[in-house]
Amino acid sequence: MSGHSKWSTIKRQKGANDARRGALFTKVAREIMVAARAGGGDADANYRLRLAIDKARSVNMPMDNIKRAVERATASGEGEQFEEIVYEGYGPGGVAILVEAATDNRNRTASDVRSMFTKAGGQLAGSGAVAWQFEPRGLITISTNGHDADEVALAAIDAGAADVDTSDPSVIDVYTDPGDLERVRKALDEGHVTVEHAEQTMIAKTTVELDAHRARQNLRLIELLEDLDDVQRVTANFDIPEDVFAEVAG
Repeated sequence: MSGHSKWSTIKRQKGANDARRGALFTKVAREIMVAARAGGGDADANYRLRLAIDKARSVNMPMDNIKRAVERATASGEGEQFEEIVYEGYGPGGVAILVEAATDNRNRTASDVRSMFTKAGGQLAGSGAVAWQFEPRGLITISTNGHDADEVALAAIDAGAADVDTSDPSVIDVYTDPGDLERVRKALDEGHVTVEHAEQTMIAKTTVELDAHRARQNLRLIELLEDLDDVQRVTANFDIPEDVFAEVAG
């Protein structure tokens, strides 16, 4: 999972950028609405909604915004209704890319996603073209501040985690099977380990290596896709070269 830790680092830094905060709030609000509409507005009974609310809190989304999103989703016959769609495509150099979207207009979103692939030298593909190269995982992020990485790793493994990545000195990434995410998170909470963020995500089974030029092209494509309001998450299967990672993360 070490390659994925680079992606996690970049995502955290982008999420902390105030210039992107408004767009991030919009995306998180949609995630809350989709979860609330699917499983109800009670976060205690709707695990997916609880994860979405925890994510909103982790990016300092105001509680009033969170409540409004839940109310809009659960109001009978009112508010936007978002459909979840996964697009698949190839970036420059044949990189496999998954684009997860929540949209109220399927045609608009498909057109926008296709346009971004074309603009950046990639290609939108059909359903099933690249999805097999990824697998669902639970991801728990823990700050190393006040925690011993080795002790956290042992506690997570004891709780049922599938893997733990301690390569980043600032955070620990704990990976679980999708169905074990809540159990491992609760066990860490009960062990007084402060969980910063927990979510269901997609992880590349294997990664491809690119030269710096191709890597920058693919990072540009991912940035263009993530800037679309309808896109919730983009996952790719290439490893970021160290020099390019230093540029982006620096």
